[in-house]
Amino acid sequence: MKKYLYILKTQIIKSMTYEFNVYGNIIMQTIIMITSAYFWRALYTGRSVVDGVDVGSMQTYIIISSALSVLLITNVERRIGSSVEKGSVATDMMKPISLFGMFLAEDIGNIIALIFQNMIPILIIGTLMIKPPLMADVRDLPLFIISVIESFLINWLIAALFGMMAFTAINNNALIQVKKHLIRLLSGSIIPIWFFPDSISGVLTALPFVYIYQLPLSIYIGRGERADILMQMGIQFIWLIVLSALFFFAESRITRKVMVQGG
Repeated sequence: MKKYLYILKTQIIKSMTYEFNVYGNIIMQTIIMITSAYFWRALYTGRSVVDGVDVGSMQTYIIISSALSVLLITNVERRIGSSVEKGSVATDMMKPISLFGMFLAEDIGNIIALIFQNMIPILIIGTLMIKPPLMADVRDLPLFIISVIESFLINWLIAALFGMMAFTAINNNALIQVKKHLIRLLSGSIIPIWFFPDSISGVLTALPFVYIYQLPLSIYIGRGERADILMQMGIQFIWLIVLSALFFFAESRITRKVMVQGG
């Protein structure tokens, strides 16, 4: 455990040094957040509530979604691809530490740094320029925290599974970009799935993506009865178990076929 904590601490220090990336991410997320918030305000013109959600709750949804996107940044795909391309994956696997455990520790360290660098500034900007993103019911805070932790793990496992394709495809940059945009679209990050037609939303709720963004956001704004929320959290946990099983199976299979490139 000390080895992983050391990697985590090193990654925090490393992440703190790239100030330009920090400012760029804040500007980008702020533009998306403000544009989305005013877009929803315009759509709600003449309407007080749509699908059980008022315009204030929808704006809170957008602010928290922008903040949550910071916690869902992963670098495991690029780390795997870089290790395979450089040929260092073989030596990495010989180290007295789990390769993917090392990548997970790096991602967690990066996120801890981003909480202070990006997440807090985004919440402050959202509060000043849109509205205070107050939680609908603070009694649901434990459920929200649990759901966010599980959403991070689901997102990381999906990223790791995509990253493993580098062992066979060598360059997985295109797949990473496709995965990134698909998750933002299908997870309810920008447009909640409940606004989709029933035929489409029914299919999307059967996939793991909605449990990355929409479920914790729904808990935060208080959409849905507690019984429904608990049932969805149960499904979220099932997806976590399924993806974990797929991850360990793929890890044991794919690492046997390591192909070293460039020495």
